[in-house]
Amino acid sequence: MADVLDLGFSPCPNDTFIFHALVHGLVPNAPRVRARLEDVETLNQLARKAVLELTKISYHAFGHLRRDYLLLRSGGALGRGCGPLLVSRPGTDLEELYAKPVAIPGELTTANLLLRLFEPRLER
Repeated sequence: MADVLDLGFSPCPNDTFIFHALVHGLVPNAPRVRARLEDVETLNQLARKAVLELTKISYHAFGHLRRDYLLLRSGGALGRGCGPLLVSRPGTDLEELYAKPVAIPGELTTANLLLRLFEPRLER
């Protein structure tokens, strides 16, 4: 095992709170880590290249990377009523969106997977 493990996580408040003690050496007997803060799609792509020993990734990305990474027993965040959201101007019908591009946070993000499951005809 390396003397210092590279740990990837996002700069969102949840992640910085969760990893604060580990990053700052406050967890007894824990390995030393070097933090790398990136957006989730960048972390997904770094995981595809096996750059980081420990990293946050999307559930969608994990489906592609399950042979290379193991899930920890804690730390997942997915819930009802907390996004992702498809937003448009009031009164817009879903059919009107078929001819318009929809912004996504990244190809391997769970938001993209859920959007494809919800309505595969939308252009990303």
